[in-house]
Amino acid sequence: MTRTAYTPSLPGLSTTDGLDTVINWGLGDDSTAYLARMLTAPSAHGIDLDRTAVLYMATGSEWPETRLLVEEFMLPLLREHGVRLVQLARNGHRKEDGFTVLDDSRSPERLLVRGPWTLWDDLESVGTVPQQAGTRKCSLWAKGAVGDWWLAQVFNGRPFRQVMGFNADEKGRCLRDETASKLPGRAGLYPLVDWSWGRQQVEDYLLERFGVHWPKSYCTFCCFPVSMGALPAHLERMRAHPDIAGQVLRLEYTAMSLNPNAKLYGRRTLLEFFDRARPRDRACLEAFERELDMPWAHYHVRRLFLVSADGGRRPVMRSTERVDIGRPQQLARRLISVSERHRVDVEHDPVFGRARAWVRPRGTAWPMAEELFATAPARVIDKQDKNFETEWHALTSSAAAQLPLD
Repeated sequence: MTRTAYTPSLPGLSTTDGLDTVINWGLGDDSTAYLARMLTAPSAHGIDLDRTAVLYMATGSEWPETRLLVEEFMLPLLREHGVRLVQLARNGHRKEDGFTVLDDSRSPERLLVRGPWTLWDDLESVGTVPQQAGTRKCSLWAKGAVGDWWLAQVFNGRPFRQVMGFNADEKGRCLRDETASKLPGRAGLYPLVDWSWGRQQVEDYLLERFGVHWPKSYCTFCCFPVSMGALPAHLERMRAHPDIAGQVLRLEYTAMSLNPNAKLYGRRTLLEFFDRARPRDRACLEAFERELDMPWAHYHVRRLFLVSADGGRRPVMRSTERVDIGRPQQLARRLISVSERHRVDVEHDPVFGRARAWVRPRGTAWPMAEELFATAPARVIDKQDKNFETEWHALTSSAAAQLPLD
């Protein structure tokens, strides 16, 4: 995704000793409805605005309409009431890279939707997409870890309340939030649940209050609309923003070039939902083709599927190395030619350009190894998990297979 400028760390407000309440604001309909209603009578809702801060964690990939609605309706409301808005972001992939306060103000003028390092940057650099299975690691990485950093700095173990915008249809999330938090002194509050406000009540309130339909807030490349039953609406959102659709299609296509199982929606890809015969879909596919018009690379990819001493499956280990760079057609022709000469199975996508040669196909039972060469947009960095070579040689008892590509 095209990177835009971000505001560097600002001095912000230095007084934090008096804070006792923070409100998590994800920009979506739930937390926005709570904020808007609470501000009609803060004290009646148990909120002292002088001792409260609203936290927004910038993931970097908000939908454009979300930002526009926030700046048109909510930021003026926050300024009117002198609400302290703290906007945060990550500096890099690792926790050690630190975090950035993008803005800290009681008169916020704009929403800062990205910081130095975003979830998109993280996924694109390693050639993967969000995973549906298990916990929402992407949300914990881009939001939870960022907010917890600020909270730990500010409260340092002091008691505080954290207001979460889970609606009454999501009571299970409240329980998970209570059990997952590791911050000392924290007490979670769930006012929408206390009000018995489900999704419909939230949407109705915002429509009556602002005269607009307030959309859900989630990243443009989120994998969860399919599991939430919202995939048709998500695809319509894509069609309304074909340039964004093209970017997300490239993210998925790159990930699937290195790993055919890296589909955005589990068993289905985003690409298969678009039909070139339909004009709005064709605009998305044309945007995708423009996204692919960039330097490509040959990648050497190896994976290890190992078991622990007790027989359990260990996290998959990976090594990704860029071995050449060029135009997609040129790289594909070369990989196909070399693979065929060495009798290595090779696949080619003549429509969008990918070529992939399986030097060591994946087996069917753990432990196992796989190895391939693939062409893809040159956005993925060289990366190898710690102790990968040692583990690789221990399992395969041989050096990595070679195709004379360099």
